[in-house]
Amino acid sequence: MNLSQRQEKIIEIVKREQPLSGEKIAEHLGISHATLRTDLSFLTMAGILEASPKVGYTYTGVGIEQFLFDKIFSVKVEEIMLSPLLTPQDTSIHDAITNMFMYDVGSIYVTDKEQQLVGLLSRKDLLRASLNSNLQNTPVAVVMTRAPHLQTCTKDFTILEAGALLLDYQVDSLPVVSEENPKKVIGKITKSRIFNYIMQQAKQTETNR
Repeated sequence: MNLSQRQEKIIEIVKREQPLSGEKIAEHLGISHATLRTDLSFLTMAGILEASPKVGYTYTGVGIEQFLFDKIFSVKVEEIMLSPLLTPQDTSIHDAITNMFMYDVGSIYVTDKEQQLVGLLSRKDLLRASLNSNLQNTPVAVVMTRAPHLQTCTKDFTILEAGALLLDYQVDSLPVVSEENPKKVIGKITKSRIFNYIMQQAKQTETNR
């Protein structure tokens, strides 16, 4: 199975007119931008195109073998997801900053007394919060990104689907939630985890040739 005709056409258009926004690519093809999202996400994560905010898509000059789609991008989130770092919503900003650096994570998921997801803390959130002069007594609930503004996925998402969400919403991680209870966090998936997995598989395939 090769790249689809539309994906090949996208590459051809970007090569010819780069940099080019997703909207302009869609205009060339006569379809909606929303219809192109999965193709653009795939080509970007595969390293064929590079997406730059406010600039558009450019061609990297890198080719791809179909194994990347069949053996890598169809892998389920469940297979590579990480353990989440959870914290109660009454945790102080000071303690959250300490935990973030202690566990070397880029995001913390905030829960209520029933362990239900109510928010997310990113490094940016805590950096802004560090301007607060009362970090010891200010709860993270004051500065967290609240539900329903959080993007989540389930363990049955493919890494291509999860990667598309990460790129579309410009976030570094997604809480992986239970299918039965969309507020129960069971893991997390990050841009770096997906990228590292792809590189490991690519290197392994190259070694085995």
